[in-house]
Amino acid sequence: MTTPPYPEDLEQPGLVRTGRSTFVRPIRPEDADRLVAFVGGLSRATLAYRSLGPVVRARDDVIRRGAHVDYLNELALVALAGDEIAGLVRYVRDPDEPDHAEVTFTIRDDHQSEGFGRLLLEHIAAAARDRGIRVLEADVLADNTRMINVFLSSGYRVETGPPGQIIHFEIAIDPQARAVARAERREHTAVRRSLRPLLEPRSVAVIGANRDPLTIGHEIVANLLRGGFPGSVFPVNPKAEQIAGARAYASIRDLPEPPDLALVAVRAEAVPDVVRECAEAGVKAVVVVSTGFGETGAAGRATELELARFARASGMRLVGPNCMGVVNTTPAARLAATFSPALPTPGRVAMSSQSGPLGLAVLDFARRLRLGFSGFVSVGHAVDVSTNDLLQWWEEDPETSVVLLHVEHFGNPRRFARIARRVAPRKPIIAVHPGSHADSAVSSLFAQSGVIRTRSLQELFDVALLLAHQPPPPGDRVAVVTNAGGPAALTVGACAANGLRVPELGERTRQALRSALAPRADVANPVDLTPVATAAHYRQALDAVLADDDIDAAVVLFMPPLADKPDEVASAILDAAAAAPSKPVVTSFLGGAGVADLLHRGDLVVPTYTFPEAAAASLGHAAAYQAWRSTPAGVVPDLPGVDIERARSLVSECAPGPVPAPIAAELLDSYGIAVHDAEPGPGPDAFLSVSADPVFGPVVAFGLTGDYADLMADVAYRVTPLTDRDAREMVRSLRAAPLLDGRAGGRGVDLGALEETVLRLSAMVDDLPEIEALELRPVRLLPPGEGVAVTRATIRLADNTSGGVPS
Repeated sequence: MTTPPYPEDLEQPGLVRTGRSTFVRPIRPEDADRLVAFVGGLSRATLAYRSLGPVVRARDDVIRRGAHVDYLNELALVALAGDEIAGLVRYVRDPDEPDHAEVTFTIRDDHQSEGFGRLLLEHIAAAARDRGIRVLEADVLADNTRMINVFLSSGYRVETGPPGQIIHFEIAIDPQARAVARAERREHTAVRRSLRPLLEPRSVAVIGANRDPLTIGHEIVANLLRGGFPGSVFPVNPKAEQIAGARAYASIRDLPEPPDLALVAVRAEAVPDVVRECAEAGVKAVVVVSTGFGETGAAGRATELELARFARASGMRLVGPNCMGVVNTTPAARLAATFSPALPTPGRVAMSSQSGPLGLAVLDFARRLRLGFSGFVSVGHAVDVSTNDLLQWWEEDPETSVVLLHVEHFGNPRRFARIARRVAPRKPIIAVHPGSHADSAVSSLFAQSGVIRTRSLQELFDVALLLAHQPPPPGDRVAVVTNAGGPAALTVGACAANGLRVPELGERTRQALRSALAPRADVANPVDLTPVATAAHYRQALDAVLADDDIDAAVVLFMPPLADKPDEVASAILDAAAAAPSKPVVTSFLGGAGVADLLHRGDLVVPTYTFPEAAAASLGHAAAYQAWRSTPAGVVPDLPGVDIERARSLVSECAPGPVPAPIAAELLDSYGIAVHDAEPGPGPDAFLSVSADPVFGPVVAFGLTGDYADLMADVAYRVTPLTDRDAREMVRSLRAAPLLDGRAGGRGVDLGALEETVLRLSAMVDDLPEIEALELRPVRLLPPGEGVAVTRATIRLADNTSGGVPS
């Protein structure tokens, strides 16, 4: 008998309601002894609920057989607490109804009421869906209120049998919107609770603390003490009595209390033993600063992944390895758990960085910019705590108003998109991500989620400087106020390049300017005050343009040394900005030194840039963000005429590889997309395709056939699932869009029908994960009211021999 393939994709970290970490994975044959111990430790009451009646303990050999499953028709998942099983869920497929399966849950007595049942239901439902199961059935004793509440509060559609001593449940596990929302709320609460010992610890241990200054272990202790950490700091070093003025301890076992947080700065080969000691001592979070893991090759990567699994199973969160630590400047924390020589000043910006060395430069640069931080976390290799987790912490942090991300790779991009869409309408998220082979997918993911993407760290901080201190502009109309014509011309060009307009000022505004400024001043836009302009002229000009309802923001240029002192001009700009708090003001003092200090007055800060192009680029990002935020949020619509069961039946009858053309047409027809011959429309033909990206999942592409896509690369991309807003923006985002909406002449095409086709395609590939690639080409774009015509379709199915797809 061949051993069934083990589905590694189902190995996932988990968090229960209390914030406790765990590790969920499929059961394995070598778990037989662990399973016997698990069942042997269950109380009579738990066994009675499990067996639906009198307690009859099974023989050990029967229990051991439960560790052998085929991962397809029978699947069991375990949630681990240390090396022991805390909870077990198992389904067995009904041979007469293959899309139904019986499911059972068993939670160890000392872990009941912590949320293991809800967590395991989410995991088993996802695994069952991927294996063609649509309904989970369970029989529950009527007084087993905990399990009944798990089912009824899941958000899935639940049907129950008639009241009696045993209640029969049928749980439809298609991902309903309500079920997804409840799972997200549970996850959000659990993540925040799990991160509290990391970001707001009551005590901190530094393992590998060193007596020698300028060593990593010494500097972490010194920064904790210098930063005013209000809790206990425990340096751990068996050869020292005192480090940086704090009493040292020989090992973590000797500490007077279990610390919430431990920072590990020892050689790589010693880290696994240290982390194990932390777990035994009751530490709740670990930051592994040490290097020598994934960056060294496959063996190092395997070691760090095993570290993460162990930490999760032991109830700990883990940051790193290869990171520079954690900073939280909020009054509740005052935590400087890092070896960085430059500590940030308190402020409104939080940042997650995936590069440890880069973090050192970031904190130093931020201090020079006078950009204050509420928090900074260097996640390093991010084997456990990730950017997604930190976003959920900062989402509710009242001290954070802007979030910065340095992202080199995504762990779970779909989860990132869900969280970012929730956070970005209230708090700007600015990300820097290097270009790559998946650049179009990255850009699409950020655009859909409202994330401001920048291409360099300089640009990241330029935008952060604006949004941390000024409101985003309500529109794209900019006034330029200057005392030098050359820089003003550069600014106008930079505004146009960044999607901004520099419109002519209204007659009322120009009249106000004429009466206040020198006769030689140009009161068009840009407003050129001439080299003789005084601070009073700047104040009067800014007051006038910011009062204009047709202006959304102002860029102020000052070229010293001219008639007035920079400090007086800066004061005038601050006064004008304070008088118009709903419109952003940014400046460029060309050649000025120390100007950033002049443009700070308490909580009022006007960002200043060395060159005006950076000011225009930052305003362009902020205006695009505000436009995204002001647009009604999209929804994934319920589409009429969709026959999911028919489509699944067709897919189940097909072998991996190309789908025969008649069946491909039937599949599309199941989702309301007809394939038939048609004459060309009034404009060019189009194509729609879907490819399975290994990181982002299904990516939908749309473009016009011929030179538009082939030579001009004019193609729009979006990551599924698509909302109605995504579809609308997608078809209108092409540079050739004027050919579709009539702006280039003619009646245009049926954009509504095209958007609906995009949405139906998105729903299809989300419902049928077996689809590896799909292309509709050509798609005839017909006049308004006449729809679209798909004339040819190709579909390819993946070979999912493991029975599942990555989550």
